Amino acid sequence: MYTILYPIFMQEIERKFLVQSNAFKKEVQKSTRIVQAYLNSTPERTVRVRIKGAKAFLTIKGKGNDTGTTRFEWEKEIPVTEAEQLLPLCEPGMIEKIRYEIPLGNHIYEVDEFLGDNNGLTLAEIELQEEDEAFQQPNWLGEEVTGNRRYYNSYISKNPFNRWR
Repeated sequence: MYTILYPIFMQEIERKFLVQSNAFKKEVQKSTRIVQAYLNSTPERTVRVRIKGAKAFLTIKGKGNDTGTTRFEWEKEIPVTEAEQLLPLCEPGMIEKIRYEIPLGNHIYEVDEFLGDNNGLTLAEIELQEEDEAFQQPNWLGEEVTGNRRYYNSYISKNPFNRWR
């Protein structure tokens, strides 16, 4: 038996960047292994199953706005056993990564170091309260790729980074 957790509805506002060095690892506060796959990965909506450490989630994301910065997100925690049962139903292309949390100013950067077929790709995301909110940029942050579909996890799951070269 597990506790019923209610879903979270929200507008997600985030910016995404390439990471240009491993210097971020000196600033890591927490790291978690993530495995995820998609039940649906169309641009209008993605439905993701994720196991993050000892927890699991079912997430639905809507299409982003024109800048790719803001989109609808619905997320519900589910038992890990249910996530494990859903993963085989997902589209081909599972993503594995280590997520590092790095506090900076009033924000937390989430840096994803991809594994497997996406080894060599490292992306940083920062969630904001407003699209035009100011935030500190660490020196290891590279080119901004917000709104570039090529760097969406749903795209990477079908088009792994090791095939880009």
